[in-house]
Amino acid sequence: MQNRIYVTREIPEIGINMLKEKGYEVVVGNDKKPISQKDIIDILKKAEKIGKPYNILLSLLTDKIDKKVFEIAPSLKMVSNYAIGYDNVNIEDAKEYGVMVTNTPGDYMGSVAEHVVAMTLSLCNRIAEADHFVRRGYYKGFDPMLMIGHDVSEKTIGIIGAGRIGEKTTYCFNKGFGCPILYYDCHRNEKIENDCNAKRMESLNDLIKQSDIISLHVPLNEKTYHMVDEEFISKMKPDAFIINTARGAVVDEKYLYHALKEKKIAGAGLDVFEFEPNITRGLSKLGNVIMTPHIASASIKARDIMSKVAAQNIIDYMEGGESKNNCVK
Repeated sequence: MQNRIYVTREIPEIGINMLKEKGYEVVVGNDKKPISQKDIIDILKKAEKIGKPYNILLSLLTDKIDKKVFEIAPSLKMVSNYAIGYDNVNIEDAKEYGVMVTNTPGDYMGSVAEHVVAMTLSLCNRIAEADHFVRRGYYKGFDPMLMIGHDVSEKTIGIIGAGRIGEKTTYCFNKGFGCPILYYDCHRNEKIENDCNAKRMESLNDLIKQSDIISLHVPLNEKTYHMVDEEFISKMKPDAFIINTARGAVVDEKYLYHALKEKKIAGAGLDVFEFEPNITRGLSKLGNVIMTPHIASASIKARDIMSKVAAQNIIDYMEGGESKNNCVK
């Protein structure tokens, strides 16, 4: 087996060095922006043509990997996806072509949970709005009625998806602020039930209706696409907030814009976007939404761990033909 690896874009050096220390040939793309599927296909096709094919592709969540990629790169045996999710890779196509796909879970979920809390605090305390107010020169002195917000400690938190990130988020809100926790998941999480007195809701509708702050932690698939739509939002409290650090298309962003503009809910925190990197028209002009550029896991610790896990997935495959993070079942 040839040991040639193509990394579509720069990732932290720690993982790249792990691969080079094993003697693998590693080529890293130099694009700073997401590259197109056509570019990936051209690179892999050229490598096949000159007799130096890549047998491993280390992809990012912005890379669309499907049958079009697999059919022109018969030497490709593995896709190591640098992301927790893998909705950018067509798993059925990978299975058809005998390509392993892995993701990068690890002990860095606290970084995402902290981002959820940061967005919640910013919304409830109107921090971004207040910063803008001061910068624009509107502040003329103390006013006891100015920028009145909410205490997070008095809020009921609804966690949709109680996996690793949902669990960490639960601990942050419950142990940090004493917030009561409701959660909805197809699997029971006894740890947060025992440690945080979290209540598992049998009905998603009941969680929506009772929560003051809803945090989304679900993968993007057919069931979760536009989970947050007009019907979902109509069940939310008018003074409730929603935070999305999962995947953009879990939320019907066009309707969310309408709901925020019409004050049907109090606000939203978005780290991911349905049409990423494009933002739904008008959304950026609203004062009751906070937006960050897909950086919930952008801590040094988190990105280094992701790099190491992505590399270790490759090493495990190279040395034993398997990986514990194999997504192709």
